[in-house]
Amino acid sequence: MKKYLIALVPVTLLVVLGLRSASMPDAVSLTYKYSEDDIKPTETQRKVEGLVTQILSNYHYRRVPLNDSLSSKIFDNYVKELDGNRMNFTQSDIDGFEKFRYVIDDQLQSGDLTAAYYIYNVYRKRAKERFTYVASLLDKPMDFKVDEVYYPDRENATWASNTKELDELWRKAIKSTLLDWKISGKADTSAVKDLKERYKRSEKYFDKTKSEDVFQQFMNSFTESVDPHTNYMIPKAAAQFNQEMAQSFEGIGATLRLEGDYVTIIELITGGPAYRSKALKPKDRIVGVAQGDNGAFVDIVGWMTDDAVKLIKGPKSTVVRLKILSGDAAVGAVPKEVRLVREKIKLEDGSAKKDILYMNNNGKSYKIGLITLPIFYRDFEGVRKGDGDYKSTSADVKKFLQELNAEKVDGVILDLRNNGGGSLVEAVSLTGLFIPQGPVVQRKQSDGEIKAEYDTDPAVVYDGPLAVLVNRFSASASEIFAGAIQDYKRGVIVGEQTYGKGTVQTLVDLGRFLRGEPENVGQLKITMEKFYRITGSSTQHKGVTPDIELPSGFSAEEYGESSQPSALPWDMIAATKYAPSAAITEPVLTKLQKNTQDRLKTEPELKKLIADFDYWKKAKERKSIALQEDKRRKEIEEQKKRNAQELNPDIAAAVEDTKPVANDSTSIAQAKEKALKERREKDAYLKETERILIDYIQLSPAEIKVTHK
Repeated sequence: MKKYLIALVPVTLLVVLGLRSASMPDAVSLTYKYSEDDIKPTETQRKVEGLVTQILSNYHYRRVPLNDSLSSKIFDNYVKELDGNRMNFTQSDIDGFEKFRYVIDDQLQSGDLTAAYYIYNVYRKRAKERFTYVASLLDKPMDFKVDEVYYPDRENATWASNTKELDELWRKAIKSTLLDWKISGKADTSAVKDLKERYKRSEKYFDKTKSEDVFQQFMNSFTESVDPHTNYMIPKAAAQFNQEMAQSFEGIGATLRLEGDYVTIIELITGGPAYRSKALKPKDRIVGVAQGDNGAFVDIVGWMTDDAVKLIKGPKSTVVRLKILSGDAAVGAVPKEVRLVREKIKLEDGSAKKDILYMNNNGKSYKIGLITLPIFYRDFEGVRKGDGDYKSTSADVKKFLQELNAEKVDGVILDLRNNGGGSLVEAVSLTGLFIPQGPVVQRKQSDGEIKAEYDTDPAVVYDGPLAVLVNRFSASASEIFAGAIQDYKRGVIVGEQTYGKGTVQTLVDLGRFLRGEPENVGQLKITMEKFYRITGSSTQHKGVTPDIELPSGFSAEEYGESSQPSALPWDMIAATKYAPSAAITEPVLTKLQKNTQDRLKTEPELKKLIADFDYWKKAKERKSIALQEDKRRKEIEEQKKRNAQELNPDIAAAVEDTKPVANDSTSIAQAKEKALKERREKDAYLKETERILIDYIQLSPAEIKVTHK
């Protein structure tokens, strides 16, 4: 999924940029005198800061001017990155940092890292003070009979006015953790011991923090103030990113990052165990890891990502169990357990799959072709070598469509749920399988030049009834394809509003511009293009709104491009010429929409879906956790009772799919087929898409102006 990227262009920009290390401004003398215990910047980092600033100022799509407004945003981002839950800094610390609010822009241009390292060193000192307080607190008994509450979400809270207020916040946070462990059955002495070890470990991590870690954190506070998909990567992070792009390593198939105290899932690698489980999603937090089916859980809250990865990764075919706190979980939610089998993750694991679904409607049997597409893949190396049968999305789907035509299916569903994008070329080619030749998408570069990408093949492989199923995590290439099908009125788009990422990134090796440096200087991922539909509407922010929307548990404010404050805005350019079909007219959509609205009131699985989403929305409104044992037990029991009702049958079925099966290949295949069938039976979105497609098939020829195959 590549963090919802599309068509990441691996070019050096050496010629385009024309940058030379000699053009870099000299680093200014620093006014901050570092103590012996402080972390300090290097001379190379000062040069990299100036280089990245120059590249973003001149070549980023947005061309954001370096001024006091941007400086203020960077300041707020950096403070939030360090202490997002406002549990370490006091108001007096923040007041002391204010002198940097409107000078960071000047420091970026001159290679001055004073603000970055001064603020971090204060943060480091405050964190160590908190560790000392926690150690003293854990030597005292906790009274769980006192009726008091804890508010864990402090992102928008006021800063503590003094150390005494911080002590009280931490006392309640520690008490909440100990109470949950007590209720789960952990002995008091064991709970205290484990919590002491957690914070001792966190303190050791602070002691191991290197200058490059601070530098990356600050630089990304800068780059992400410009655009959420522009990032600076230190050499270690760049190496990991490149490895994940290759998709050839053993593990669960997830990109992880430390956010606050939690190792957090940033993206799922298409085709990997985590992706296929359907039980994990971006923003989920891993709070515990266990080896095998019987191993004890290791608490990893407060761990550095590298250390957590050592536990999570492992040999192929071995089992790892994760304790997951959902990214959209209500306050005080109980973590769920997910069992995964580690595998070697390869590109082909994300290949398209074909199935045939059978459904009866009013006594008539229908045969529906289902093509599931996890990613838009293309073997670029095979293309370069001139291989005639290189692997690609469009080639695989073309073959499936020809087979479905031969089997005389009544209609086809293309499932793009959780498809985070991939090759732009394949998005265009795939669209061409369903339409005559014509434009598919428009690209606008940072210099304003606009170019349309065309399907030049007049052949149509499949011209029958078509539905495209999308969700909030369908992004980039998925949005280009779904948007084109919608604009050509070629098929019905069903599901949730898509992610809304309409940008393309280029990877720049900074070492090409700072030759002779003693250190590897890392890479910059920079946004340089934007995508537009053939109607002229950007897919940025808004994504693709389905013709028929189904209930969703994901709000735009929490998930998707619109949840990112620095995301590029939605806008329009001129439409390009294209000839839509007459298949999906407004009267047709009105009928289909009405039928779905009627079923939302009558079909049991759809009614349950709505009820579940309503329950979780209300649960998420709760901001406090009871610290009195009896009240907290009631809260937890209510959650467990609700979880037992299988709030999300699709996830429940997916978890079942990961359970052990017989060793012989025949039994394994049969077990997987059975699990897949059961999952689809419980997939409310897929079943409703089948009904919608059948409704469309049943319309009279007079209502549909094209001939169905």
